[in-house]
Amino acid sequence: MPASIALVTGASTGIGFATALALAGAGFTVYAGARRVDMMEPLKDHGITVLSLDVTSEESMMSAVAQVEAAHGRVDVLVNNAGYGSYGSLEEVPLAEGRRQFDVNVLGLARMTQLVLPQMRAAGKGRIINVTSIGGKIYEPLGAWYHGTKFAVEGMSDSLRLELKPHGIDVVIIEPSGTDTEWGTIAGEGLLATSGDGPYADQAHIVAAALASTSGDGHVLSTPATVVAKAIVRAAKAKRPRTRYPVGRGAWSVLAMRRILPDRAFDAVFLNFCKGLAG
Repeated sequence: MPASIALVTGASTGIGFATALALAGAGFTVYAGARRVDMMEPLKDHGITVLSLDVTSEESMMSAVAQVEAAHGRVDVLVNNAGYGSYGSLEEVPLAEGRRQFDVNVLGLARMTQLVLPQMRAAGKGRIINVTSIGGKIYEPLGAWYHGTKFAVEGMSDSLRLELKPHGIDVVIIEPSGTDTEWGTIAGEGLLATSGDGPYADQAHIVAAALASTSGDGHVLSTPATVVAKAIVRAAKAKRPRTRYPVGRGAWSVLAMRRILPDRAFDAVFLNFCKGLAG
């Protein structure tokens, strides 16, 4: 039986890099795409094909999918992982940056999905795995743009799951908590650059410190990217995958708290939690 073909976006670091390795280790033929091709060079040692892929470029996305389909005639599993976190007060973040956040986190994901669907429909099977975050269910002050994108991907994925079911295509959502990458630190630095000196400065320093506490090896809420990658492999291999895979330290408890508590109560608990993380 031929190996399943997987295409992973945002594979230069973190979850994407770990996922490409994990899928290859599980017997998939893996294509890894990202803008920073040089950072994916080590993946080649594991039989992974590296692609230049910018999810804000129509030409780049079309070329990447065309390369995979030219070699194999299909993409069996698409892992939409490319994304970043843009933080800052809604008042101070330029609209151009807000549009870029949606271009990368939402529209890039949507376009990559569009490109693989015709072949998946023709085959009567396929799997779309969208990496969102617990940030698609909860919220933070000064995170309106980022959380807006993750809430959007959650809703988009749910609708897509229903419309693709008759065609034999599964849609799965991966909801990680903080990982042992530099994502939180970088997001916090961007937050301080945007809102660290203005009317939102007090909040900005608290939230930036809280973001840093969920990022990097050994931090209080940090989960290895390999743990998230294993969940993605499970979702890719399962005969009947779950619709959602919350994964990482604190993911289940935070999501449960959000379901149980009224909005105002969650506001208070979460703000106090952020202050505690910030020290």
